[in-house]
Amino acid sequence: MSTQESTLNGIISGHEIDTPAQALDGVRIPYNRTYFEPIGVLKVWEKYDGILSWGEGQALAIVDDGCDLSVPEWQTVHPWGPKVRAAWNAFQQNNDPTPVPPGYHGTSVGYPSSICYRGLCGVAYRNQTVQIRGCTIVHLPQIQGEDITLAQALDWIADHAEEHHITAVNLSALDDQHHTEPYPTVLDAPLRRLREMNIWVSAPCGNHQYTDGISWPACQKDCFAIGSVESEKVFNDRFHNTDLLVPAKFTSSSNAYVVGSYMIWREAVEKSKFPWQNYGKTMPDAAMAIFQLTGRDYFDEITGITFKALDLEKAIDFIMERKDLAL
Repeated sequence: MSTQESTLNGIISGHEIDTPAQALDGVRIPYNRTYFEPIGVLKVWEKYDGILSWGEGQALAIVDDGCDLSVPEWQTVHPWGPKVRAAWNAFQQNNDPTPVPPGYHGTSVGYPSSICYRGLCGVAYRNQTVQIRGCTIVHLPQIQGEDITLAQALDWIADHAEEHHITAVNLSALDDQHHTEPYPTVLDAPLRRLREMNIWVSAPCGNHQYTDGISWPACQKDCFAIGSVESEKVFNDRFHNTDLLVPAKFTSSSNAYVVGSYMIWREAVEKSKFPWQNYGKTMPDAAMAIFQLTGRDYFDEITGITFKALDLEKAIDFIMERKDLAL
């Protein structure tokens, strides 16, 4: 951690943040150096600076229990546009996503992927966000009822994706159960629609140390399930239906890091004219295939499963250097 980072530590509130800062304009300080380093974010920033724009021109839809748009982190306006491009509330069918108690999580969940405030930067810090209140509280009290508003949120995203340049969705809700297979609900049709539109959707597996299943909606067919690894150890909820691990303490942070990574991956594909169709029927499918192909192996002794963990540097190198030509 730099002297400037440690001196300014503690200015910005958020979850799982270790290097908050009130930096000078033009300074780029990682939202969380502890996890950005093993993911490869810092190396990608350095290697492709001036080549990639770190999410500029794309919007991330964040579906959670509401977002307080009055906080300064979401009030920022950059030369490429306002940080919050649009907002929506699936309960009142309006554009006010303000959280209602017991909701609390949605205001900060977008920081790891998207914050760009006083020099503090998320993974894809030049992106824009679309803030959506789609559930009563991120740790769902039950699936029934919550699946309806979450489905309405995803339908709204699909209807407005072109207008707002939405390329990825952080679907951060979880039911804290351990599902071994998909649990069919009304959410499945909009998930399929978004996948076919080449829009990434992922959700956290959960944080209860379950080794025999993961949360809904992460367990659904067209929603990528994101788990976590820390200190060289697989932990938190995981099973055979976990798609990818991302270094973080909580799987909601893992999921936030990977949605930002997808936005960088997508721009790399477009810049390099990479033939992503060789790796999947849709761009999200291809991205996951390449994240797994270039990812690091982690064997979990408890489940007996070898999981893949995101290595963003290797994934972007694979795209930008057209390493597919050597296969």
